[in-house]
Amino acid sequence: MESRVARPVRVYSDLPHASSSLGRLLALRARASVRERGTFRWVLAGGHTPEPLYRLLARRYRETFPWHHTEVFFGDERCVGPHDPASNFRAAQESLLSNVPIPPRRIHRLRGELPPAQAAREYTRSIGSLGVPGASPPRFDLVLLGMGPDGHTASLFPHAPALRERKRPVVVVPRAGQPPFVPRLSLTLPALASSREVCFLVSGEDKAKAISSVFRSFPEGSPGFPASLVQSQGPTRWFLDKAAGRELPSTVRTAEPD
Repeated sequence: MESRVARPVRVYSDLPHASSSLGRLLALRARASVRERGTFRWVLAGGHTPEPLYRLLARRYRETFPWHHTEVFFGDERCVGPHDPASNFRAAQESLLSNVPIPPRRIHRLRGELPPAQAAREYTRSIGSLGVPGASPPRFDLVLLGMGPDGHTASLFPHAPALRERKRPVVVVPRAGQPPFVPRLSLTLPALASSREVCFLVSGEDKAKAISSVFRSFPEGSPGFPASLVQSQGPTRWFLDKAAGRELPSTVRTAEPD
């Protein structure tokens, strides 16, 4: 079994190659999870970076991914309606969920159209039956995350009060540190840590300095770069394109891209 602090990192020539590799891993993990536990509980990332991955899964793995046994959750959401262009749910719905045979009852979205505190309470109840943060077994089989140029992940922004939350799995983030500047809903660090595995998918030269700072802050991590604070009960893997990984510290050993 891999260490809780294992952080394998692979650097690919571009986002499509990184997405292809991560897609293979997701399919393997999903099939194994369904064989062992009867379901695959997957937390989706928001933003635009994962959209090529989602489209690839819908195209290449539509018939071979265990969609009927997959439950989908979201790491964060903007406080907008599900049809708003800024909605993470809408992006995932258009690029993935509407194109694969996943039962609608297995898609658990954060309801950004509700008053934020109510939406956070509802999602807390929704995932509450899955387990307790830090307990065994973990709530989620795999958490997919991205990272912003400021080092934020999900909607956990640098030095934000949400980083200090230790009990609640879902919080309201009243002030976003990056556009769009609307309130957010986000899973907390303990909720993300209640996972068997975390995978980061990061692309773009504008992320390179933050990636460097994240890896220099290990093993403790830094609230100035929230992505560095994310853990799981298994490995935390990093899939980077060449532009995002160009300033990785020389001490970081990268695995050969597959």
